[in-house]
Amino acid sequence: MASEQIILAGGCFWCTEAVFKDVIGVTEVESGYIGGQVPNPTYKQVCGGDTGHAEAIRVTFDPDAIGLDDVLDVFFGTHDPTQRNRQGNDIGTQYRSAVFPRDEAQEQAVRRAIERAQPDWPAPIVTTIEPISDWWPAEDYHQDYWDGEGQSNSYCLAVIPPKLKKLRKSFADRVKAEAAAE
Repeated sequence: MASEQIILAGGCFWCTEAVFKDVIGVTEVESGYIGGQVPNPTYKQVCGGDTGHAEAIRVTFDPDAIGLDDVLDVFFGTHDPTQRNRQGNDIGTQYRSAVFPRDEAQEQAVRRAIERAQPDWPAPIVTTIEPISDWWPAEDYHQDYWDGEGQSNSYCLAVIPPKLKKLRKSFADRVKAEAAAE
């Protein structure tokens, strides 16, 4: 099985990870940090907003099961790409909407995805396209967060179910069968 990866930042990584784990063709989602100047940052450092890093997810997918265009459409359809340096109550550059393409082909796909998504939003999309840089996996307790302690975290309970509902409604043909039944 072939695989591709793209790194997406759309606010809290717990929330974006939960969405992409339910997408057909996505084989792995890893939460982490990218785009900053501090090597091997901690969650506490990134949350402080001084490292330049974004909370992000590295999405590994099977291009025979889902194309990059579909991955990007899910991304732009399940977070608010019109908010600069924030998602809801999460404010700061660490919560920016950004894509870190691996090559020119991915960058062009991101630009096309922004053009496709713009009519669905009442304000301009401000998602940045940033150069790929060092990827720092988040601490172990952040991985698969929603499937673990996230479902008893009031923040996650307020933010993630509406995102999952939007995924199931807007991208029903892209949702894994076991997730669609929830």
